[in-house]
Formats: sequence, C-alpha cells, structure tokens
Amino acid sequence: MSDQARQQGTPPARHQGATRLTAAAAALATPAATKVPAPASAPARLAAPSGGRGPAQAATTQATIRGTRPSDLIEPVRAKQPTSGTWTEYLVLFLRVMAAVSLVKGLYHWSQICSIGASPDQVFEMQSMAWRSVTVFFAVIDLVAAVGLWLAAPWGAVVWLTSTVSMAMVELFFPNVYGGSTFVVLTEVGLLAVYLWLAIIAARERPA
Repeated sequence: MSDQARQQGTPPARHQGATRLTAAAAALATPAATKVPAPASAPARLAAPSGGRGPAQAATTQATIRGTRPSDLIEPVRAKQPTSGTWTEYLVLFLRVMAAVSLVKGLYHWSQICSIGASPDQVFEMQSMAWRSVTVFFAVIDLVAAVGLWLAAPWGAVVWLTSTVSMAMVELFFPNVYGGSTFVVLTEVGLLAVYLWLAIIAARERPA
C-alpha cells in the first residue's frame, strides 16, 4: 500500500513543482511586458559628436561654415570719400543743369501740342505736318533726356546729345519749321562743346 500511495502521490508533487516554475517565469516576464512605451512625440536626444568634440567646438565649426556663405563674403557698402572740386563733380553739375533745361523745353513743346495760350489760328491742328512732327519729337525726347541727365546715366547723355544735335540741324537746315534761328544753333553748339570738354577732362583725372 505504501508503494502504491507513493506512486499515486508522486505525480501531484511533480505537477505542483512545474506549476510553481511556470508561475515564477510568468511573474518575471510580466514587468517586461507591461513597460510603458516612450511617447512617439518625445524628441530624440542628439548623439554626442564623434571624435570627442564638445558643444563649444561644434558651435565654432557651425559658425565657420556659416561665415563662408556668399552672402557673408559681401563687403558692406561704405560711403565714398568726399572729392569736392573735381571735374567729375563739375560734369555732374552741368548735367543736372541741362536736365532742368531739357525739362523746361519738353514742357514747352507739350504746351504747344496742347495749344496752351495759342491764338485760334496758331493751334496745333493748324500747323504744318513738319512742324507738328518735330514738335512731338522734341516733346518726348527732351523729357526722356531730362530724366537721364538728372540720374547722370550714360544713356541720358546720349539722348541729350541726340536732342541737341537734332535741334541744331532743324534750325540750320530746315528754317521753315522753327524759323532758322542762328542764336539757337550757336547755343546748342556751345552747350555741346562744354559737355565734351568737361567729359574729356573728367575722364583724364580718373585713376587708370
């Protein structure tokens, strides 16, 4: 009977031991499975720079890289040294005066086109085709020359020279348009000579 009881009691003991091992393994596995995962929105920490460089060295390197951008290599604009009394300044002053004269001439031609202050027999429509064409030409080109001369732009001088030479040619070779005034011809030629003289002297004083 004792041997039979032992044989009958052995399986429950083994079964109890296996149950305890299973419970212990489950207890060990439970904390690992119930860990709370890290939030997805949490920012990842930046890894330390390789080579043992610290934050100060990394900041210095970044500043050096930023300093080599094309926009950082542009030198700041500095005011030019005053050069009073130079021929270039006299040339610019002459161009500004000619800009004012061209503006007045252009407005005068536009007043003729609009027949401002003209008698009924002297309005724009009563004039000849040559007179009207020349007047419209100078009304446009004089105002354009005034803008270019005031800005001291190269194209302004070219337009002004065109207007000056054209007026002298009209007065000299087409006297039936504006009357062929010798005073106007001499004035235009004199202004042209002054401009060329100032331009040559100003170009000579510029450093090579």
